[in-house]
Amino acid sequence: MVAQLISLDSLKAPTSARDMRAAISTTGCTSGACGSSEGPDDMPAEIWEKVKDHPCYSEEAHHYFARMHVAVAPACNIQCHYCNRKYDCANESRPGVVSERLTPDEAVRKVIAVANEVPQLSVLGIAGPGDAVYDWAKTKATFEAVAKEIPDIKLCLSTNGLALPEHVDEIAEMAVDHVTITINTVDPEIGAQIYPWIFHQHRRWTGVEAATILLERQMRGLEMLVARGILVKVNSVMIPGINDEHLVEVNRVVKEKGAFLHNIMPLISDASHGTHFGLTGQRGPRPMEVKALQDRLGGGTKLMRHCRQCRADAVGILGEDRGQEFTLDQLPETVTYDPAAREEYRALVAHERGEHGASREAAEAELRSVEKAPARLVAVASRGGGRINQHFGHATEFLVFEVSSAGVTFVGPRKVEQYCQGGFGEADTLAAVIDALEGVSAVLVAKIGEGPTKKLAAAGISASDAQAYEWIEAGIAAWYAAEFAADQGGPAIANAG
Repeated sequence: MVAQLISLDSLKAPTSARDMRAAISTTGCTSGACGSSEGPDDMPAEIWEKVKDHPCYSEEAHHYFARMHVAVAPACNIQCHYCNRKYDCANESRPGVVSERLTPDEAVRKVIAVANEVPQLSVLGIAGPGDAVYDWAKTKATFEAVAKEIPDIKLCLSTNGLALPEHVDEIAEMAVDHVTITINTVDPEIGAQIYPWIFHQHRRWTGVEAATILLERQMRGLEMLVARGILVKVNSVMIPGINDEHLVEVNRVVKEKGAFLHNIMPLISDASHGTHFGLTGQRGPRPMEVKALQDRLGGGTKLMRHCRQCRADAVGILGEDRGQEFTLDQLPETVTYDPAAREEYRALVAHERGEHGASREAAEAELRSVEKAPARLVAVASRGGGRINQHFGHATEFLVFEVSSAGVTFVGPRKVEQYCQGGFGEADTLAAVIDALEGVSAVLVAKIGEGPTKKLAAAGISASDAQAYEWIEAGIAAWYAAEFAADQGGPAIANAG
């Protein structure tokens, strides 16, 4: 067991400079290495500076940094069969959903309040709940006002791309370094099955004609952004039977045009959401279907595997949403930005990244010594910070990694319903958790009870808390090495009770 380092909670909870300095002083962290699966040695320095603190553009950064979305852009110029924008909906987590719409002035007040209370905040995004570029006047006013108050915050927007070409120059002038375009197809015939209509040039278009216009403008906008040095992430919703096989071609096209990241998002099609696909019975893909497609795209554009399909008013580290703590009725009427906590937090993260990097290198060395062992999927319960630090019954998602002698690779999150409710578990909930862990060989947690351990084992999933509070890669490597020894007749790792 490694010595206790900065706790995951200490990375997320402290909001004062004094508390964060205390967290550093008790660890003895001395490594100067930079820990990242894609770090400064893997890309040009100017690109690294843009992504190193952006939780959506860097898998490593999402352990440490938070984003917030402000819902200032309600108008939209297309209809998607997978979308049903909802307002005043606090208990639903998916794109297009918000609890309250904001004016630009209200958004600035909220951003300052969040920045003062959430030192992890590094990115302000506008992702609707409509389209941030179609509702451009509100998006632009919000970005300009926030940039004056908090000049170091990264500005990021999401768009369907229909109105994008007319605004690329303004986006570049405002120093927006990151733009996400949702591109679900490069074939208008497929597009007609996804988009019933678009609104363009003061009229409504339908069918293949609508999809053709949308595609042409998406491609033009992508090319214009890349030409100006703006990093583009392409989101694609995976819809089984409609565009799932076709997304291989989408990946090829957006890679050729210079997209920085490609994010394959599973269709959310619960009928209760009221979307067309949900009401007509269109199913979403299973986690292993998403993984299989991602694996096919491994030689293309870099893939984002840590997306949480955030609400349009999300606040916090990816995987958590603190938006309900910062509704307008809870904010002070006047706020003044204090940069001290965010500055101190960045110093803490720089320290923490060094220790994480050293641990990752040691884990890779350990794995290289394991030969002729099959790759396995391992799920981790984590509250953030890159460590195994959450009780099995408290998890609302598990982080799934693939491990082999070649290393540890992040596959993606698996959302689940929390198993423990007031100290009691429900059989139906545990069954759903096991179903969500399809393909997983082991679950590594901070703690787990005897009951769920036995039920997981009956489903072919081992559970262990032997690596509690270790770095994720180190814990997975230790589990894998012990598992391989067991396969060869050596000592097996014991399941925790």
